[in-house]
Amino acid sequence: MTTPAPLEWMDSHAHVDGPEFDADRDAVLARARAAGVRRIVVIGAVGDPTSADRAVALAERDPDIWATVATHPHDVAQMTPDWWAIHERLARHPRVVAIGETGLDYYYDHSPRDAQQAAFRRFVAVAREVGKPVVCHIRDAHDDARAILAETGAAELGGVIHCFTGTPDDAAAYVALGFHVSFSGIATYKTAQPIRDAVRRVPLDRILIETDCPYLAPVPMRGRRNEPAYVVHTAQVVAESAGVSLAELARATVANTCAVFRISGP
Repeated sequence: MTTPAPLEWMDSHAHVDGPEFDADRDAVLARARAAGVRRIVVIGAVGDPTSADRAVALAERDPDIWATVATHPHDVAQMTPDWWAIHERLARHPRVVAIGETGLDYYYDHSPRDAQQAAFRRFVAVAREVGKPVVCHIRDAHDDARAILAETGAAELGGVIHCFTGTPDDAAAYVALGFHVSFSGIATYKTAQPIRDAVRRVPLDRILIETDCPYLAPVPMRGRRNEPAYVVHTAQVVAESAGVSLAELARATVANTCAVFRISGP
């Protein structure tokens, strides 16, 4: 009896450029493909711009990987003119499909809120200059974030609210603004019923899935280093929450990821 091929998935937000994967990156990517996760968007936004450089280098080497560039809101207080110059240069790279992750994080407040807001606006301006969408990290800052997204007209560029952690009403408000909403392994956690409820408020054609690896491994992998192959566990919960089959979710999320990042379809 022939074993059916696995469903095809895309990991819309992964940090496989990072040092956590230096020892076994090729094996991690091989496991992803074996699980049906053939294509990955790598987010070059951790710490200083060497993360952006690493993400772009990975995308240059692998035709199934694309990159984004920015500085995470945690780190924007450290930004220098040189950091901005690097991002503005890399933003034009043909393998860079979005600007991000940028946004607001009022949970940790690692950077002052006014610095986060200023950087968020400026990264949206960079995205507008290059005509690419925006990947947004928003935690405990949804009102301010939506105000900035509306004020800057970011929805005209397209964008993703990544690793969504707000309320169902927040999810609906982002959809109304014109954004896609991405769900991570958090959706599988016992305490995350509000996230699962939020899935139901997002139309199927606006849902993305992601790992945010090496962080936030889904159940039953929680506690391990996360990796793209594990996105299938998140997908099972998101499909159930959305009231669709796993195959329907696979088709929709691949199409949605390709659409928002302007990547050619399968």
